[in-house]
Amino acid sequence: MSKYKTPNSRVVQHKKKRKLRKRVFFVLIPLVVFLSALGYAAYLYMQADSVLSDAYDDSGKEKSDLREKIVDPKFDNVSVLIMGVDSSEKRENADTSRTDTMMVATLNKEDNSVNLLSIPRDSYVYIPEVGRESKINHAHAYGGTDAARETVENLLDIPIDYYVKVNFEAFIDVVDAIDGIDFDVPYEFQEQDSKDKANAIHLLAGEQKLDGEEALALARTRKKDNDVERGKRQQEIIKAIMDKSTSLSSILKFDDIIRAVGSNMSTNMSPSEVKSFVSYGTKGNLDINTLTLEGNDYQPGSTYYWQIDELALEDTKKTLQEHLDYRSTTLTDNNEQENSVDRASGY
Repeated sequence: MSKYKTPNSRVVQHKKKRKLRKRVFFVLIPLVVFLSALGYAAYLYMQADSVLSDAYDDSGKEKSDLREKIVDPKFDNVSVLIMGVDSSEKRENADTSRTDTMMVATLNKEDNSVNLLSIPRDSYVYIPEVGRESKINHAHAYGGTDAARETVENLLDIPIDYYVKVNFEAFIDVVDAIDGIDFDVPYEFQEQDSKDKANAIHLLAGEQKLDGEEALALARTRKKDNDVERGKRQQEIIKAIMDKSTSLSSILKFDDIIRAVGSNMSTNMSPSEVKSFVSYGTKGNLDINTLTLEGNDYQPGSTYYWQIDELALEDTKKTLQEHLDYRSTTLTDNNEQENSVDRASGY
């Protein structure tokens, strides 16, 4: 047999090498993508861990006074007080600011559901920190996070396990990080921007894409409606942000979202506790139910308030307590009193 290769054999060998390179190429593509995803995930994990560690504030109460023991969001139903504070770098008033937005979220592990209650900022409530009634958004200005937390617990008769507090910059930066949100603006209006420049934001009515400043203006304005309608609008804006943040188009922007939060958030959740909430999003079919506090306009003097309807408030309390699977001491005392009356009456 000749030791020399024929031209045809070289062609066959060349083709085999090309096929081998193609196979290697197609194997490497998913491998590179997979390793890149792992590297990106590791980067996000470290980035998130750093941001959450900076945002973590362990100087407050370890648990709510209404809890017998510390809860664990991995296993227990918990509540979160969400506060948007009326502060910014320009104002330098983080510790004495009022809450521009106040919501309470109760999370149920078994149902994989969230109740999101909007509390009108002008609600006329008792503030334990000062021992008198006032607008609920004053509570934070009177005594910071602890005062706001205690006021909400007193109002709703449920434990507030965690809080998340963000300012203007965090809201704006998160919306911008996901390239804005699509929203149906209910009416035309002009509103100041985050730098307090009057009428800097002008939006027309209708479906449109909003950037961070525009979304903030829409969330804050109440020039053509009331505090309750504004609360409902804020809930819808939060839903829009959540939907956009978890969409496929935003996956590669998670690092921008994390950076957007940065130093503009504070919470009593440890990084590990925050990560335990991820299960709600990964289970699928997360049910979000929005609630508000019904009431009516109340102006005994020169100051306007929102007078909460007591019967509606009792229904809201019951809804939140059942969702948390929490039995309040007030409810227990009332039942014991009713049972005592029944026994004394012979029933």
